[in-house]
Amino acid sequence: MSEESLPDAARPERADALPEYAERVLEVAELIPPGRVMTYGDVAEWLEEGGPRQVGRVMALYGGAVPWWRVVRADGVLLPGHELRALEHYRAEGTPLKEASRAAEGHLPRLDMRQARWDGGGRAQGHT
Repeated sequence: MSEESLPDAARPERADALPEYAERVLEVAELIPPGRVMTYGDVAEWLEEGGPRQVGRVMALYGGAVPWWRVVRADGVLLPGHELRALEHYRAEGTPLKEASRAAEGHLPRLDMRQARWDGGGRAQGHT
């Protein structure tokens, strides 16, 4: 996949440049405190640009250098393919989890979104 799914202002001018939108998404990911999470939609809302899919795309392409496990799906399901790595981080940071039901695939817990979700601490207003 290419960077075509990113907002126009986010596309890089040089091939080796990180798109401006991607930089902004990654900066937000770094602001999320240990033990807390934001959804892809929360990050887009914070930035007042793009949407959950664009944030997810940035995280998929560039998120490896930031605490990627803190940017999550709104339903609290752990990132497919990265569940065990993410779960290690959540447990180490004390992120609130809901234990899996017996019917849950792989018996993996979910994030307790009511307790774990971070609203930006009111900083979204002045963030650029």
